[in-house]
Amino acid sequence: MNQALRTIMGPEAPGLYDIHTHAAGPEGRLPLTADMLTELPSGDLFGLSQNVGMGWKPDRLLGKQFLILSTQGGIRAEDGTPVALGFHTGHWEVGLLAREAAREIAALGGVPFAAAVSDPCDGRSQGTTGMFDSLPYRNDAAIVFRRLIRSLPTRKGVIGIGTCDKGLPAMMIALAGMRDLPTIVVPGGVTLPPTDGEDAAKIQTIGARYAHGQLTLEEAADLGCRACATPGGGCQFLGTAASAQVVAEALGMTLPHAALAPSGQPVWLELARQSARAMRRMADDGTTTRDIVTDAALENAMAVHAAFGGSTNLLLHIPAVAHAAGLRIPDVGDWTRVNKAVPRLVSVLPNGPEYHPTVRVFLAGGVPEVMLHLRKFGLLRLDARTVSGETLGDVLDWWQDSERRHEVRKRLLAVDGIDPDRVILPPAQAAARGLTSTVAFPVGNLAPEGSVIKSTAIDPDVVGADGVYRHVGQAKVFTSEKAAVKAIKDGGIREGDILVLIGRGPSGTGMEETYQLTSALKHLPFGKRVTLITDARFSGVSTGACIGHVGPEALAGGPIGRLRDGDWIDVRIDRNALEGSLDFVGEGETRFAPEAGAAILAARPPHPELAADPALPDDTRLWAALQAASGGTWRGSIYDVDRIIETLQAGMAALASGKERGTEA
Repeated sequence: MNQALRTIMGPEAPGLYDIHTHAAGPEGRLPLTADMLTELPSGDLFGLSQNVGMGWKPDRLLGKQFLILSTQGGIRAEDGTPVALGFHTGHWEVGLLAREAAREIAALGGVPFAAAVSDPCDGRSQGTTGMFDSLPYRNDAAIVFRRLIRSLPTRKGVIGIGTCDKGLPAMMIALAGMRDLPTIVVPGGVTLPPTDGEDAAKIQTIGARYAHGQLTLEEAADLGCRACATPGGGCQFLGTAASAQVVAEALGMTLPHAALAPSGQPVWLELARQSARAMRRMADDGTTTRDIVTDAALENAMAVHAAFGGSTNLLLHIPAVAHAAGLRIPDVGDWTRVNKAVPRLVSVLPNGPEYHPTVRVFLAGGVPEVMLHLRKFGLLRLDARTVSGETLGDVLDWWQDSERRHEVRKRLLAVDGIDPDRVILPPAQAAARGLTSTVAFPVGNLAPEGSVIKSTAIDPDVVGADGVYRHVGQAKVFTSEKAAVKAIKDGGIREGDILVLIGRGPSGTGMEETYQLTSALKHLPFGKRVTLITDARFSGVSTGACIGHVGPEALAGGPIGRLRDGDWIDVRIDRNALEGSLDFVGEGETRFAPEAGAAILAARPPHPELAADPALPDDTRLWAALQAASGGTWRGSIYDVDRIIETLQAGMAALASGKERGTEA
């Protein structure tokens, strides 16, 4: 035998070929009736055979069936050690939640089913071609989740468990689309920070800091080993994963005080059991997702997002949830209105002013604690229903005097010595500490459709006493993140520069995150005096004067794609009024008004190096085209089927007409 084949096939163990050709099958009888045999579809009947074939007892077959969906990834041994790794901690332990929910469903007489669609890690794919699949994955996963739900026609409700940047938004989108079913979300929680070390955001900058002599090789290796201090949960900062958990709770899709629980701990496991009980009650009462995800719930979610200072990526995900639920999609005017009205109250990584990890936000009271403050200002729709069976107003009444509230807040003070009101600040205290509202939407001749900046995350040192960030500087234009990162590491970016990254929107890269750039700038001494402008997007943990989502994107003819090195750009962000401008105002020694700049840009050809990334997969090219036909990033990069069909039909008609004219000619 060939040696390679012998090595692969291995030794022939005794009994290896004692192969059975039949088996007795499960004991007992299916609980069939004459009506079932004559009325039920064959699929329902065959499903009973499948169920006992997998070991379910025949006398327990007729309970209500519930589907538990999760983003489980990796393979864990019974003791939690890895058999095969997942992509990230956020989906590593969620199978434990699914198990507890399933056991509770069974204890209540139901029949649990489970399925999973695992998800990628945005941290793992930063700076790689893996990022080209990140945002498109969300749409695909939501489709698969919905197909799995519909593929179990006998389910009476769905529990969705997810944690991180794209898996949880995909889950929310999928469940919001199941309007006539009871659905509930179980957030996967957060990982703990190391007792002595750096969080998972800062640790992603070890390359840039090493290149600038801020870390030794030994320090980088040591710190990197401890950053993910526990094996499960989303990152320790209020990035996209944590923001999505907060939004799910604010929508009423989770039980109270569900977001940001520490993964693997008893309070986290209990949430799964509580959610199973809530699901059974929803099914019995006839409560469906249509009753929960409403216009009122959407308003609450936007308000809570603003109060937390959440990730700008939720400007892509909340509109997508609204679309799936059949609601009006919020526009820039809605976001501006909400953010002007709602004070930011949460002091947390990465926004500050104190950089508390997310587990402290949970212990300070989490979403319901923030909502207590917002209620006093009349900023919430208290009539919105929640999966608890109660309205939001009733939930907050319970929370205010609950044992849970008093115990977790007391625990934070006892364990970490932190006053809960330093993490979730009362409004007067927040204002005194200088916490400003979350996002602004600069417009101008470089962003006629708008752009996004987390204005609250601009370093206060570079903001004027009037609350306005001003920067007039010369552009350094890059068409790849790799080249821009190299320039930062090699000293090609200096204080006062305006770093412009173009062609990295949906059509160029699938709208990649550019956290490599924002994180490097944050942790370099001069970084707070560099402005970043791009048609890509940012990680939820990004900070600084970072302006993304510039529209139209460069590859769709946006004026940002016509910039050149040395062009003068005027950036103004008013953190109080939540207004801003982004204008091309000069070339060489010449200065001009924004109106003249717009005309000059319109006459210029695109940047000579502007092109879609050569590694862009066909799958992502298709996603980019479909979301563009659906309204693009300002409508949440959704798939609007009616718009897509209308566009395809118009295109096919035009092609057919052209062929006919060609034949006649």
